[in-house]
Amino acid sequence: MRKMLRLFAALMVTASLAGCAGGQASETPKAAPAGAQAEGEGGSAKAWKPEKDINVIVAYKAGSGTDTGARILCSIAEKYVGRTLLIVNKEGADGKIGYTELANAKPDGYTIGFINLPTYVSLAQEPDSVFNKDSVTPIVNHLFEPSVVVVKKDAPWNTIEEFIDYCKAHPGEVKCSTNGVKASNHIGIQLLAKKAGFEVSAIPYGGTADQLLALRQGEVEVSVPKAGDVASLTGENGELKVLASYTEQRLEDYPDVPTLKEKGYDLVYGSARALVAPAGTPQEVIDFYVDAFSKTMEDPENIEKSKNAGLSLSLMSPETLGEYIDEQDDFVKNTLPTLFD
Repeated sequence: MRKMLRLFAALMVTASLAGCAGGQASETPKAAPAGAQAEGEGGSAKAWKPEKDINVIVAYKAGSGTDTGARILCSIAEKYVGRTLLIVNKEGADGKIGYTELANAKPDGYTIGFINLPTYVSLAQEPDSVFNKDSVTPIVNHLFEPSVVVVKKDAPWNTIEEFIDYCKAHPGEVKCSTNGVKASNHIGIQLLAKKAGFEVSAIPYGGTADQLLALRQGEVEVSVPKAGDVASLTGENGELKVLASYTEQRLEDYPDVPTLKEKGYDLVYGSARALVAPAGTPQEVIDFYVDAFSKTMEDPENIEKSKNAGLSLSLMSPETLGEYIDEQDDFVKNTLPTLFD
């Protein structure tokens, strides 16, 4: 398990780059069901129950990939939580507004939220950040979403080779929308640019929904979102086309789309989306949510709805998620500087 996570986190711009496996839930890092562990600790998961509705902070706008997954998960989780889970969108500043509110919330169990990795730890390391990686307490990981290279359907490039060749011949000319400066999708395009030896002009839009809108409207020529973010925008009647995926094997939903590894670029990359609580939240509260959301993750309705939305479920216990956050923090600290020098 730990070996898999370390491969998953050690995304290096070198020939030895390693990472997580591709776009299927069965290929992503897994841990033993966290709920089983919580229930086995003297029944502590039942020691606390919420007495009022719970706010769930999403640091991105309604309709974003994080928001879509959060709404599916939380709507089904209500039968295990016993209260209404209210999605609170606090978008802006590349996610910093929502993450700041989540980190500063009262640790009483009535505010929890989602973080994206590595975006959260990247923002946490900024000099002016008011939160850090220890400002939140892990509950469970929800999703792991592999990254993909997408362009408009009428773009002049039909293969990743054509795109890369054009970028090499026109350094800095191609504009790439991102979900924020040094956020997950910005990291994705920089990994490819460094590995393939080209330059693009990265333009931050503060969130994936706006990033993709910019691409659809022709403000930019390329984006590197997650596969689930473009599930409804690709295909025969879609506005976008996928040129390549950052996965070990081809994605089930895109069997004709090559991986970057197939094309000689040893890149495997994506983003995790996890549930956390403010630091200082009592252990009995964390245990309650671990139990409730672990059951939700395994609920057939959640599995079906997530699959239909193009989301890749990846359950991690709080302990494993905590290790992964530490590893992503190390990745941002030691590898990111090589991408943005």
